[in-house]
Amino acid sequence: MLQNIFDSHAHYDSRQFGQSDQGLPDRDALLGAILPRAGVRRVMNVGSDYPSSVQSLRLAKTYPFVSCAVGVHPESASDLENGWLEKIEALAGEGEVRAIGEIGLDYHYEPYSREDQLVVFSAQLELAGRLGLPVIVHSRDAVQDTMNLLREYRPRGIVHCFSGSAETAKEVVALGMYVGFTGVVTFKNAKKALKAAEAVPPERLLVETDCPYMAPEPHRGQRCDSSLLPFTIAALAKIKGVGEQKLADLTYRNACKVYGLPDDL
Repeated sequence: MLQNIFDSHAHYDSRQFGQSDQGLPDRDALLGAILPRAGVRRVMNVGSDYPSSVQSLRLAKTYPFVSCAVGVHPESASDLENGWLEKIEALAGEGEVRAIGEIGLDYHYEPYSREDQLVVFSAQLELAGRLGLPVIVHSRDAVQDTMNLLREYRPRGIVHCFSGSAETAKEVVALGMYVGFTGVVTFKNAKKALKAAEAVPPERLLVETDCPYMAPEPHRGQRCDSSLLPFTIAALAKIKGVGEQKLADLTYRNACKVYGLPDDL
């Protein structure tokens, strides 16, 4: 069994981790016992709006191996009240908060306001820089605008659930950022993701679930959790030509570095 797994991006605050009608374990069972027994040593739980950021902080205060990020996802950019940024900043002062995220741009689903998303993303990039925190960036169908802002603000951090080209991955790395890959790298049609992962140097590579989404094969379409990361690790280890435990150790150290956590391997 693999050890030292760091799930660098999870959403255990999701309602899908409540008591399940299908008999799946809830978040307390997973975080309290199942995941540590499955070799999961650390988890980064990531907010997507103010309520989920509050819940992420609550989970990090409850479970010592969980850290958290706070921020506003682009899909929430047009529904914000006055003072939203100050509320996120107040949460970011807590010691368990290690990043500003999940922030970014998403032009996939209509309707959306490009202007609102750009304003909210920029404000949080500025906040992260001012607080000295890394960012966790979401980018979907918005490569050009995302890269323009990353070039402008030069944040530390991660482009998570990476879906871009190998060329874009190289530019992300050249900006000093890390790249996170999900169970998508196990899918049969994952040629683009595999090429991007091949282009990322090992020292800039992260593994993540984005759970409850993105479950790897052979569990595709099911609710995902961090215990499924060995499938993602195996796929990336094959790409990099290293052993699976070595890849787990490597990505653990990378995540600790970007999030400013002790490298205790």
